[in-house]
Amino acid sequence: MKQGLYANIHAKRRRIAEGSGERMRSPGDEGAPSSKDFEAAAKTAKRNGGKVKAGYAQGGCVMSGRGGKFKGNM
Repeated sequence: MKQGLYANIHAKRRRIAEGSGERMRSPGDEGAPSSKDFEAAAKTAKRNGGKVKAGYAQGGCVMSGRGGKFKGNM
C-alpha cells in the first residue's frame, strides 16, 4: 500500500533531522504538495478506529487538542 502525504512529510523531516542534506520544498515550488493535496489527505485521514474527530473534520485547530480554536502563541 502506498504511503500517504503526511507519512511522506514526516519521513522527510526525519531524514533532514538526521543530516541528509535535503530540504523541504516551499509552497508553490514544482513538486511541493498543493492545498488540494492536503484536502484530499484530510478526506482519507483515519483516527480513533477509522473515524476522524468531529473537531478536525469541521476545520478545528489541531493545536488546541479539542477541535476548537487555538488560543496560544505559535
